[in-house]
Amino acid sequence: MPEIVGVKFDFNPKVYYFAPGETSPAVGDDVVVETSRGIDYGTVVMPVSEVDDKKIVGTLMPVQRIATEEDKEKHKKLIEKRKAAYPQIAAKIRESGLEMKLVGAEYTFDSGKLLVYFTADGRVDFRNLVRDLASTFHTRIELKQIGARDECRMLGGVAPCGRACCCSDHMSDYARVSIKMAKTQNLSLNPTKISGLCGRLMCCLAYENDYYAEVNKELPKVGSTVTAGGESGTVIGVNQLKKTVRVKVENKDKDSVTVSDFALQDIKFKPKNNPPQKEKTEDNEDDE
Repeated sequence: MPEIVGVKFDFNPKVYYFAPGETSPAVGDDVVVETSRGIDYGTVVMPVSEVDDKKIVGTLMPVQRIATEEDKEKHKKLIEKRKAAYPQIAAKIRESGLEMKLVGAEYTFDSGKLLVYFTADGRVDFRNLVRDLASTFHTRIELKQIGARDECRMLGGVAPCGRACCCSDHMSDYARVSIKMAKTQNLSLNPTKISGLCGRLMCCLAYENDYYAEVNKELPKVGSTVTAGGESGTVIGVNQLKKTVRVKVENKDKDSVTVSDFALQDIKFKPKNNPPQKEKTEDNEDDE
């Protein structure tokens, strides 16, 4: 099994594997590496370790060196240069009249390329814009159209739960989510309740879905008839975490209705026999 170190870059919480080579970087060390887009600067977040060959995608590039003080100073200057370039790029986009939204911009570590990230509803012919930007910044320009999730990952933000968005905080890859997951967890199907800042289904829907799916196999369906406390009633609700069932019992003699909660083991009902259904998941785009 090959030895690797895990490295993270700006704008992206995803961990990429590199061969340590002759270096021995520790977690927290800044390193200079070669990527598909050129020489880049990142931070080691995973120590030297062995991984299965199946986890290696493409060629495993080596770490060129642990960042020197000169490299660190250069990285700081590039960040400042990037901040200065942003309003200029935004102005050029406005002048072009193109229907596109600027999301971010960054220089490769060797300053050989300026990458510009944007969102748009459809395809954009930005060839004239590229030439205009190249004459302004005197470097190679690469415009990359990204999706709503990529925009959220790059810009970050506070999710409805009050925590940082998962995609920008700790997720290496996007979760595959579907509306069926919200149904499985008895969540509101109101789009405003189950959508993240990107407008897509929240990634966290996938976190505990396996648990809810298994528990639902044990619980009766809402609307089904069960026997609880020696009487027959109708299920009007379930609590998947507590594994309890809310049952409505109609007393026709006294013209009254009783609603009570029962533990799963205290009720009797006909087990489910539902064939598995294929669910459609959202394929989340990634700009890397």
